Amino acid sequence: MGETSETGDISIRTPLTDLVGVRHPLVQTGMGWVAGPRLVSATANAGALGILASATMTVPELRAAVREVTSRTDAPFGVNLRADAGDAAERVRIIVEEGVGVASFALAPSRELIARLKDAGVVVIPSVGARRHAEKVAAWGADAVLVQGGEGGGHTGDVATTVLLPQVVDAVDIPVIAAGGFHDGRGLVAALAYGAAGIGMGTRFLLTSDSTVPDAVKARYLAASVKDVTVSTKVDGLPHRMLRTDLVDSLERSGRAMALLRAVRHAAAFRRLSGLSWARLARDGRAMKHGKELTWSQMLLAANTPMMLRAAMVEGRADLGVMASGQVAGVIDDLPSCAELVERVMTEALRTRQNLAALTTPTPPTTLAALSPLSPLSPVTSEQG
Repeated sequence: MGETSETGDISIRTPLTDLVGVRHPLVQTGMGWVAGPRLVSATANAGALGILASATMTVPELRAAVREVTSRTDAPFGVNLRADAGDAAERVRIIVEEGVGVASFALAPSRELIARLKDAGVVVIPSVGARRHAEKVAAWGADAVLVQGGEGGGHTGDVATTVLLPQVVDAVDIPVIAAGGFHDGRGLVAALAYGAAGIGMGTRFLLTSDSTVPDAVKARYLAASVKDVTVSTKVDGLPHRMLRTDLVDSLERSGRAMALLRAVRHAAAFRRLSGLSWARLARDGRAMKHGKELTWSQMLLAANTPMMLRAAMVEGRADLGVMASGQVAGVIDDLPSCAELVERVMTEALRTRQNLAALTTPTPPTTLAALSPLSPLSPVTSEQG
C-alpha cells in the first residue's frame, strides 16, 4: 500500500485517495474562519485534501473563495456545508457550477441533497459522531464518512476515537476518515490499522504557517497543555471543545440573564456581518436544535457562534473570542508549512510501518527449533535423562 516515487515522494494509496484523487490520505477539515482559500490551496498543493469552510461565508463570498482556491491550485479540494442552513441548496448549486470535487457536511445531509450532489459527480463526505449516523448516511448514498471522536475540537461527542472508529469501520462499507486526536504519522498508521482510509486533522492544520489565524492566537495554542483544552456547553448549549481561557471561565460562571444579553449582542453583530434577517437567524437557530432542549439564548448563540470564533480567529482577540481546539493542541509545539507538515506525517508513517514490519519478521528456523521442547537442540534436563 505504501510507495516511494523516484523523487522520494512518499505516498500511501487507500480507498480515500482513489475516491477523491489526492496523493496522501490526509484531510484538512473545514474550520470556520480558519479554512480559507490560502490554507485550503496550500493543503491541496501538498497532496492532501483541503476543505473550505463555507458556514462563515455569505453565498457570494463562497463563490469568490472557491474561485480563489482554483486559481491557486489544480489539485482536488472540497467545501464544507451546513446541511441545515436555509441556503444550503444555493451553496450546493455553487459547488456544482464551480466544479468542486468534494462536498463535506458538519451535519448529515438529506437523502435528496446527497443524490443531487452525486448526480453532478460530486463526492459526498458527511461528518458523524456516532455509528448510527454513519449507517444512515451510508444507506442514503454518501461516498465516505468522516468520524470524529471526543478528542476533536469544536462541537464534539464524548466517545473516544479509539472506541468510535472501529465501530463505524465495522458498520459501513464505504471509506471511513478518522478524526479527533490525530497530528502525526503514527496516528495515520494507527487509523489505517483500525480500518480507516485516512485521517482528518483540524488543529494540526490550524497551527501551520499557511494558516491565517493571527500569530498571537497561534501562540496561545502552542502554549497550551493537554489540560488547557476543555469542553463547555455554555457557548451554545452543545458540547464544544476549546481552549480554556478567562472568557470560557466567565461563560461557565454566567447566569441566564447575562447569557441572554450576550446572545442578543452577538446575534446582532452576526446579522450585520452576514446580512441575514432576524427571521433567518431564528430559523437557523431552530434548525440547530435537532430535538435538543435549548433555551432561546442558546438558540441565538447556536446561530451566531461564528462571531465568537471570529473574534479570535480573525481579529486576534483571544480575550473576547472562543478558540475551538482538539486535545492535540497540548502536544503541538511548532508551525510548519502545510507542505512540511504533510511530508513529515508521511515520512513518519512510512518509518512506523517499517518498524512494525520488523516486529513481524519470521524467526529463523534454528531459533524456533531451540524453543521447541521436542527439538534435539533443546537443553536436556536431568529429569529427561
